[in-house]
Amino acid sequence: MRHIEEFEVNSMLPEFKKILYCTDLSKNASFAFKYAVYLAKSTGADIHVLHVIEKLSDDAHFALQTYVLNDKSRDDFLHHRIQHARERLNERQDYFWDVLAPEEKAFRSKIVSVDIVENYPAENILKKSRELQCDLIVMGAHEKGRIMHTFLGSVAKSVLRHSKIPTLVVPLPDKEEAAKEKAAARKRS
Repeated sequence: MRHIEEFEVNSMLPEFKKILYCTDLSKNASFAFKYAVYLAKSTGADIHVLHVIEKLSDDAHFALQTYVLNDKSRDDFLHHRIQHARERLNERQDYFWDVLAPEEKAFRSKIVSVDIVENYPAENILKKSRELQCDLIVMGAHEKGRIMHTFLGSVAKSVLRHSKIPTLVVPLPDKEEAAKEKAAARKRS
């Protein structure tokens, strides 16, 4: 009997106090965010939002320096990438919270930080999860071109392979589920 009790205690899942929600700002990002909010609501965890802008390749930097001779113009271009991502993230967050039922909107306070950085995505996601001492990473799978949504992106694969904490990768909703989501959002707004 004691062996069964020990198993039950030892098999308990860890508590989630901090969730790192990673977004690529794709159409699946809002769908994956619902899972992060649901888990935060269910566990009382805080949510840290992270968007990593892919670092420019060496070729892109070379082209930028070769064809944009004005230093200020180059700096403006690089700064604009981050500013544009911040605006898109804010728009998506506002939309997400606007279409929720009124009693759900209070959970917006569970978002304790929003970071937008330029780096290598998988590497930065793992680094940020360690820095913040997160208990869970939530991210969406995405579709590139004609690849079926059952395949994970290279970032998600790398994070899954190297993460020391549980990682939830949310698949794209099928078309019927996405249509239901949109209809429900229209009813609430």
